[in-house]
Amino acid sequence: MKLDAELNRSKQGFSGGSRRVRAAFRVFIVLGLSLLMAADAWSQVSGATLSGTITDTAGGALSHADIFVTNTATRVTTNTTTNADGFYTMPNLLPGDYELKASAPGFSTKVQNAITLTVGARQVLNLALNVGRVTETVQVSGAVPAVDQESSTIGNVLDSNTVVELPLNGRSWTDLATLQPGVDALTTQKSYTNAVDRGLRGFGNEVTISGARPQQNNYRLDGISMNDYSNGGPGSVLGGNLGVDAIQEFSVLTANYSAEYGRTSGGVINAVTRSGTNQFHGSAYEFLRNSALDARNFFDGPEIPEFRRNQFGVSAGGPIRKDRTFIFGDYEGIRQFQGVSVLDIVPSADARAGKLHYTNTPPPNCTPTSATECTVIVDPAAKQYLPLFPLPNRGLTSDPDAGFFGFAQNQIVREDFFTVRFDHQFSASDKVFASYVFDDTPFTAPDAFNNVLKTSKTVRQQAALEETHIFNSRFVNTVRFGFGRVAADIFIGLSAINPAAADPSLSAEPGRDAASVVIGGGNFTALPGGVLAPTSSAIRWNTFQGYDDAFFTKGTHSIKFGVAFERMQANSLLAPLPGGVFTFSRSNAKRKSCSR
Repeated sequence: MKLDAELNRSKQGFSGGSRRVRAAFRVFIVLGLSLLMAADAWSQVSGATLSGTITDTAGGALSHADIFVTNTATRVTTNTTTNADGFYTMPNLLPGDYELKASAPGFSTKVQNAITLTVGARQVLNLALNVGRVTETVQVSGAVPAVDQESSTIGNVLDSNTVVELPLNGRSWTDLATLQPGVDALTTQKSYTNAVDRGLRGFGNEVTISGARPQQNNYRLDGISMNDYSNGGPGSVLGGNLGVDAIQEFSVLTANYSAEYGRTSGGVINAVTRSGTNQFHGSAYEFLRNSALDARNFFDGPEIPEFRRNQFGVSAGGPIRKDRTFIFGDYEGIRQFQGVSVLDIVPSADARAGKLHYTNTPPPNCTPTSATECTVIVDPAAKQYLPLFPLPNRGLTSDPDAGFFGFAQNQIVREDFFTVRFDHQFSASDKVFASYVFDDTPFTAPDAFNNVLKTSKTVRQQAALEETHIFNSRFVNTVRFGFGRVAADIFIGLSAINPAAADPSLSAEPGRDAASVVIGGGNFTALPGGVLAPTSSAIRWNTFQGYDDAFFTKGTHSIKFGVAFERMQANSLLAPLPGGVFTFSRSNAKRKSCSR
């Protein structure tokens, strides 16, 4: 039997006419829609926007005043001038602490420090300059209230201290979104050990924001959408999204965000990676869990299943060239060996030998040997499958034809995750950054009967490149490109633990191994089948993204417009029970059906 294949491709873009006509049409539409906008919007870029008005003490606007905004950690300075109405704007600033210096001929220089800018926020800072010499400096040390006065968006920001310092089992930073009102994790999602069902829905943590489905949310990192092939949240086979030490901060937008975010009808989780500073900083850590410290589970056998989990990492950042070029890198690894107690219901030893029990009437084709027992002839074809059914080792159920088989399913996970970010300031009006994220997570575990060693694996990558240029006091432009890829192998058979699982003579289809077997009645656990028989899937997901965000200032009005483009490629190979399935009923010793 050949594997059934499904190939899906989705493309999003502009069409029609020549390239020149299409380009002109885009510009016309973008400008037209921008002029119709009545309110400011949260920036789609991952940085913050600082704006305000510079006046004299009488409230008169000061035009052509020089504005210098300096990041206190990197000493990178961005400058602009006020327009004829005394208005200035500084878009797409890296989240962090800043100081602003304003000066104008005939007025003393004023410096405002303790300005904290958060991811995606719009901060307003108005200053009044005193008459005096430019060489005179007035230092304002009071903290600027971090209140967004230009947006009705409902949301909150989690800074780096919250992300790093809060106890977090598994160190998945997306789990912290549930700290916000209106955000809750789905507790009914299936475990990653049931890889077929969970994998097709995406492995990432599933949360609902303002009541929306998990696949309606949009996750953004450095301005690039990082949703996976199911449009769910990002995550490895373990279900988490590592990189706590690589996240500067992130915001959770739950309602009222502007239409420019698009691509979602749920919430928006907008994160930015950490950058290097003028000081070298680094950290190293390791977290250890061990079954020696665990209590016995009710379903465990005489011994507690072994559990070892080591999570370790290192991060470092600093300047390549002070005040201009910076780098930051983070590596995190997980080595996990976990024994999970599995309890199956399998045919008893008597049932395997053809000795069945009944209460009132013996089943068809069963010769009574007593008032409660009868015998049947075990078909030779069925007898070939018996080595795949383990014998009960935990006693019989209330049904004497069924027993419990228990074992510790050893699940082994190895995860390697790293992030690197590079920032460079060409000049006070031109800056660029690039970031790259890589995550490789293979997972192996036996099937439900401990016959076949199976694997699931995710390899995730994401890259972002952004350049921001200040053309003049009226126009600033940010262009950004991104690429994301998820390669997922879901519940693939690796090798046979039980040699019978690789016996080709048991196949129901040429080129396959033993088929799955379902025994009706008695709540018997279904036989998963041989190495090449169970359902499996392979998915390759690519996304190519391009954005351009322009900021235009006219008088005291600030207008933002732009364009977003995303091309998605989803290639999937799904094999639903390629080895076939035999379905039996206990009330009939004959085979009822054989289906694929």
